[in-house]
Amino acid sequence: MTDTPSGTPRVLVVDDDTALAEMIGIVLRNEGIDPVFCADGGEALPVFREARPDLVLLDLMLPTLDGIQVCERIRAESGTPIIMLTAKSDTTDVVRGLESGADDYVVKPFNPKELVARIRARLRPITPDNGLLQIGDLTVDAAGHEVRRGGERISLTPLEFDLLRTLASKPQQVFTREMLLEQVWGYHYKADTRLVNVHVQRLRAKVEEDPENPRIVTTVRGVGYRAGAPS
Repeated sequence: MTDTPSGTPRVLVVDDDTALAEMIGIVLRNEGIDPVFCADGGEALPVFREARPDLVLLDLMLPTLDGIQVCERIRAESGTPIIMLTAKSDTTDVVRGLESGADDYVVKPFNPKELVARIRARLRPITPDNGLLQIGDLTVDAAGHEVRRGGERISLTPLEFDLLRTLASKPQQVFTREMLLEQVWGYHYKADTRLVNVHVQRLRAKVEEDPENPRIVTTVRGVGYRAGAPS
């Protein structure tokens, strides 16, 4: 694998559509992003390990292993941002992709500018808050990008950490799903609020002692979510 200039983001494109992959490669290079390609789901994990990309664009329909399986295998060892590419807008496929660990998804055919915006949103550096944030018995170290319960470190993906940090930064505020889409995912227009719902479920599975009765990330019915239990 050839080295890229320092600071140049690298994106692994896993898609067996040669023409589409070529188009994505042109778009990424024009944006100063280094693309790496893989056309087979069965080869995706070895290529991922070798390339060490900053983000993965992952097609849902692939030979050997599908995108869901590839996503699960990457997630088992890495929190690297993953954006699913899918030709299907079917609810089941989208939710399965998100539940398997994808951070976001783009439905094909897509506008190249939209794809770049989604990539940039996931690659953007998070400006850390100063000090520590507390939610219930959790300590969120924004600068150190770390979450702990007592002496135990809780492993979160960058997106899950960003979601928790955003809620913790304003513990008295109720965030609508649209507000979270804008602040965490970078959407500035109407988008699919299922992104928020699925990732809140994934976050709860990691940070709640009883995900069925959440005390860290709670639901405010008809509005959205907030940090901690209502007073």
